[in-house]
Amino acid sequence: PGTIEASSLLPRGRRRRQIKVEYDGDDGASRVKTEHWEPPDWMKQLGFIREMRSCRDAPVDNMGAEKCYDTQAPAHVRRFQVLVSLMLSSQTKDQVTGAAMQRLRAHGCTAENIVATDDKKLGELIYPVGFWRNKVKFLKQTSAMLVTEFGGDIPNSVEGLVRLPGVGPKMAHLAMDIAWDQVSGIASLWTSSKADSGPQSPLFLHTLGPWFPN
Repeated sequence: PGTIEASSLLPRGRRRRQIKVEYDGDDGASRVKTEHWEPPDWMKQLGFIREMRSCRDAPVDNMGAEKCYDTQAPAHVRRFQVLVSLMLSSQTKDQVTGAAMQRLRAHGCTAENIVATDDKKLGELIYPVGFWRNKVKFLKQTSAMLVTEFGGDIPNSVEGLVRLPGVGPKMAHLAMDIAWDQVSGIASLWTSSKADSGPQSPLFLHTLGPWFPN
């Protein structure tokens, strides 16, 4: 076995020490055994997070988007309600979002009914969520698109979801997870390096993969 210098291509502050190269010659091929970077004290911090979240008693656990839809509604209506709750949740406490969703469900929270509801009434139903006037506009525009293009359902891809007014990548990834049961990405900001191009970049996913729990 020999050694190679593995730090030359890594950003400052994340340089690795030298690592050994181990060869497995059974099939004539060679393999490199590498170490992966992870944040300092990561496993210790992960233990604290798991302990803190063990009771699942935060407001989001009872009033988050996965709790705001009508479980007895048809599947496409449930998915629409998940998307609506995510749109309302931006810059809004979970308790306020949950209360607004209760009022919308009592009113009739389907894409068709949102389109038929006048702006004044819709504003009364969702107030006091953050930026409620903008959200009235986005809900009406998005609902109209969903009725026209998807029969009242929501798109089943991130690309389709971010086309909707008021829906960004974070909401889209959460909607894919909650509404479609598909993990399409990570709904979080990443600050490992200024060179990263975002949470779905190859560099981000390659760096995150070895140490982030599945």
